[in-house]
Amino acid sequence: MRSYLSHLECTYCGEAYSADELHTTCPKCGKVLFARYDLKTARAQLNREALARRPRGMWRWFEIMPVRNPDHIVTLGEGDTPLLPAGRLGEVLGSDKLWIKDEGLNPTGSFKARGLSAAVSKAKELGITSMAIPSAGNAAAALAAYGARAGMRIYQFMPQDVPEMMRKESYQYGAHAYLVRGLINDAGRMVREGAKHKGWFDVSTLREPYRQEGKKTMGLELAEHFGWTLPDAIIYPTGGGTGLVGMWKAFHELEQLGWIGPKRPKMIVVQAEGCAPIVRAYQAGQRHAELFPNAHTIAPGIRVPVAIGDYLILDAVRASGGTAVAVSDAEIVRDMREMARLAGVFASPEGAATLSAYKRLRASGFLSPDDVTVLFNCGSAFKNAELIQAPTLPVLDPNDPAWLDQVA
Repeated sequence: MRSYLSHLECTYCGEAYSADELHTTCPKCGKVLFARYDLKTARAQLNREALARRPRGMWRWFEIMPVRNPDHIVTLGEGDTPLLPAGRLGEVLGSDKLWIKDEGLNPTGSFKARGLSAAVSKAKELGITSMAIPSAGNAAAALAAYGARAGMRIYQFMPQDVPEMMRKESYQYGAHAYLVRGLINDAGRMVREGAKHKGWFDVSTLREPYRQEGKKTMGLELAEHFGWTLPDAIIYPTGGGTGLVGMWKAFHELEQLGWIGPKRPKMIVVQAEGCAPIVRAYQAGQRHAELFPNAHTIAPGIRVPVAIGDYLILDAVRASGGTAVAVSDAEIVRDMREMARLAGVFASPEGAATLSAYKRLRASGFLSPDDVTVLFNCGSAFKNAELIQAPTLPVLDPNDPAWLDQVA
């Protein structure tokens, strides 16, 4: 196997850079860099049937991944998560075309495993020994795990109210973890300052070229699952937007390989009403999103008041005929239980937000029961136990002859 990685390209000004040198954002304009591949050569030499016979996992897509030497891959078995028919949930909502992509079954319990596996692997190949990240929790846990496996020093900065389990993960993996009085954008500012003075490599969302390469494999897997076609709509919980941007990139690359046609899903952003910068920019017809004031939501992964990749997210939404929806925290809590009770998926608040958005879009007529729609559950609710309200369970005495009468 060989990677067809060619170069890096700025998504804003178009400047090209070497993929064998260390880069964060574009040196010329400060915007997002993408890894580019020699897809013409790859098209002639790579075939879908051979790929399907490989062992499952994200790295079976090696030819269109950014690591040149397979020995540098740092993996915990991420990728190839289940794409589940919604089942009883779909029946209740009147559609047999509803699917759930359950990313909570990745290592470290979230889709962040994909992006950080790619970023740490490429960092290892480029000789990096220490990395730093601002995170709402799941990305910190994933970087800590992959950094531990690679033998790197990991520094992470998280808002002070980060879920407790994510703090504990950082400790267990041996990361240098710190809490920040502020939000993820404040933590990001601290990482950039620390990187300048301490020499850490900044692996913030879309501020280096490789996390989105891991995330794009979600889109590759969708195309494969649907027989090299794409669904009608994808509803994605959007904070920094790496997953949505990565999938949109994947669809372009698959078309260049000749594996899919020009049809694209409606790319649908869902955010929380208390932090909806992309929704606000979409509604205003803007290409860039302003800082969202007083950002708050129970879903930490989408509490991102400003995103460097705003223009990439909004371009994909508009080009696909998609939309952007904000939902309430009350809807999110309700739909965490509904997704668990009716579909058996223990969804994170961010994942449950996609169900809330689907209900709104069905009610408005934007989506129909016949639209093949994929909801992305990006993480497991095991990380968010404090949000789950459950009654005290009855205690039964096995020596009480009447115990069975107490069972409903």
